[in-house]
Amino acid sequence: MGESGAQAVVRDGERSAWPESEATQVLTGDLPVIGSGRRAPAGRHATHIRHRIRSAATAVSLRIGAAVAEEQEYGHGFVLIPVVLALGSLAWLALPETVGTAKLAALLCVFGISAVLCRGDLRNWRPLLIAPALFTAGMLLAAAETARRDTVILDTPVTTTVRGTVLSRDPDDRGRWRYLVRIQETSGPRLRRAPERATLLARSRHEAFPVGATIEGKARLSPPSGPALPGLNDFAFGAYFKGVGAVGYFYGAPRAPVDAGAVTDRSQASLPAKAAAYLALVREAIGNRIRTAIGGDTGAIAAALVTGEERAISREAVEMLRAAGLSHVLAISGLNMVLAAGTFLIGARTLLSFVPGLAERYSVKKIAAVGALLMVFFYILISGGAVSALRSWIMISIMLVALFFDRVSISLRNVALAALVILAWTPSAAAGPGFQMSFAATLALVAGYSRWRDHRRKDRETPRNRGGAGVVSGLAIGTVATSVIGGLATAVYAAAHFNRLPGYGLAANVLTTPLISVLIMPFALFAMLLMPFGLEYYPLVVMGQGLDWMLTVARYVASLDGEWTTGRMGDVQFFLIAFGGILLCVLRTRLALVGAGLIALGVCAIALEPQKERPSIAISEDAQLVGLITADAIATNRSRPPEFIFSQWQRALAIAAHKAPVDLAAEPDTAAGTAAFLTSARAGVFACRKGTGCAGRSREGWTVAVIEKAESLSFLCGRVDLVVVASRRPSAGCPPGGSLVISTETLRRTGAVEIHAEQEQPGAPPRMRVVSSFSSTERPWQRHRRYDWRTGSFMPQGSPP
Repeated sequence: MGESGAQAVVRDGERSAWPESEATQVLTGDLPVIGSGRRAPAGRHATHIRHRIRSAATAVSLRIGAAVAEEQEYGHGFVLIPVVLALGSLAWLALPETVGTAKLAALLCVFGISAVLCRGDLRNWRPLLIAPALFTAGMLLAAAETARRDTVILDTPVTTTVRGTVLSRDPDDRGRWRYLVRIQETSGPRLRRAPERATLLARSRHEAFPVGATIEGKARLSPPSGPALPGLNDFAFGAYFKGVGAVGYFYGAPRAPVDAGAVTDRSQASLPAKAAAYLALVREAIGNRIRTAIGGDTGAIAAALVTGEERAISREAVEMLRAAGLSHVLAISGLNMVLAAGTFLIGARTLLSFVPGLAERYSVKKIAAVGALLMVFFYILISGGAVSALRSWIMISIMLVALFFDRVSISLRNVALAALVILAWTPSAAAGPGFQMSFAATLALVAGYSRWRDHRRKDRETPRNRGGAGVVSGLAIGTVATSVIGGLATAVYAAAHFNRLPGYGLAANVLTTPLISVLIMPFALFAMLLMPFGLEYYPLVVMGQGLDWMLTVARYVASLDGEWTTGRMGDVQFFLIAFGGILLCVLRTRLALVGAGLIALGVCAIALEPQKERPSIAISEDAQLVGLITADAIATNRSRPPEFIFSQWQRALAIAAHKAPVDLAAEPDTAAGTAAFLTSARAGVFACRKGTGCAGRSREGWTVAVIEKAESLSFLCGRVDLVVVASRRPSAGCPPGGSLVISTETLRRTGAVEIHAEQEQPGAPPRMRVVSSFSSTERPWQRHRRYDWRTGSFMPQGSPP
């Protein structure tokens, strides 16, 4: 900055005390030294310090302004629009109570009008008003989707006869069929508040019913489960936005209705329903042909890469891929779709170039792009429309359309456009790991590619002879870089949602990426193109060989037992790391250091935060599983705890060991027998007696009793510290000052609970602090917990169960 800049910094009233030459020296860092030969008064020193601070602040402000202007030239403000929209949607979905749309609309109008009125000198303040306007718009989008879904969720488990229409079906790894059924009616008993759709597993062997058929049978229906522990995934939330109100299974095989009038007339169905039924049939036929040609888990994985259906894959194979860090391969992700589209684009362009005179007259690249555009459209139709697949399809479609206009096909704007389309229709997807991990990996890879491309442009002036070795090394570096960037970008989301990280995931991805790129996805495309002619067998054989080698790599990496169990992550730490990563990818100037700083702050918060105190007791939402938490094990009241719930406990609490209960000899169910049973309670382990229940002691010395008969409660009150009543019959609580009672009725309102020890006064015994999964049941995906089927009404919030 020259003399004119110094004059702009130094104010008119201060020029007599600070000459322009000295102001220039301040801005350039060349301050005059005041030594013994030049003694300045104290006021002069104070003036020096004030001006130095002011000039430094001005210089920083100018640099920030220049960086912001440069970012605006890049157009990266547009990339942050879906980020703010997603934050608004997440905020609305996380609120304990619903905010009215009228209030949100009024706020949006206020912020929007204020942003429009920011002109002239106030123009620089416009982003500060646009951001809250977008945030409010995201909340409105989430509110609109919630109202549009309006899914009825079953209130309590029930056994009833169900009649409905098959919307889709898929086999699992045991050959059983799982149906998605639109419920027409229920009987024996008839449900007053029946869900519209349910997923029902038919465990008995039978001839599978086609899509569109009407079936009926006695079934056990249950609401979608809540979180296994406070802070974990609420499955009822996802089911609500998928339109599924119940899950369950048939007793025996389902059957066709006896009365002929119950058969659904497909001619009366709407056009979207007919299209969905047809696509379901096509998807199922493609999956069956792939599984028949390859067989086993390899065939199931191959079908999943094409149709998106993963239920036919065995649980062992899924866990092996997850432990090796290769579970993303099962999803129809950007890599899969890009490889399919790229293979088609290059192959079609090569074939068209062989046609005499065609390449001279027309752009074969654009013709091939049209074919690739149609191919990926068909791919998304048969893939089931998962979030990762939708994001990939939107981005690749934009990329292919960009080829028509000779524009840059890979950019951050494409990522932002894909996110905007998904958020506009399904803002609830922002809360899921699929959306977050898919866009995080894509954003990081596109940003990394952009920076590499800029670096390559600078090096073009220096000619290099790469040769064959250079090409191979470039491919190897690109493979490793892709795996590293993608792994780092999704690590925080994997830790936050799944509470674990694969220790050797990088090695597994580096080894399998060439297989996916060369054998698996290209030959999957060849098989799909040849399938209408019945010639898909040999391409599928090659694809299957590639998948076999991938499973071999996954089996070896999983055997190394390098998985890291991270436990639950705090919301603040997760936000700092995730948002910092977004800024680091989006910003191109030194402002990107803000993102790096947020990441460092989040990592430091995790490292410096004292070890979270684990709960003393954990109780599942159905009261069937109770755990005593110690430093190195979880003692439960079940010898074989439910794997679905207990595995989540192990990952969330970062404890792998399990202590089974000790079985006691049976005694008469009398007061004396119950008293003798309580004396068998030991610390850190349950002692169980058939017909009576289980008893144990927590690490604080609390006596915990788990009973199935509510009649035993009156004797236990005051004799134990905690009573868990695992009976569905209503039970009265203990009088004030007695034992803490947690029953299935209370758990229905609160969800799974944790009990922590809270020290109120030094030296005093700790008291129990109950942490529930839900602070409120006012949200639409929670309201079913307050429904009383006896009265057919909802109980008021906060009323006793």
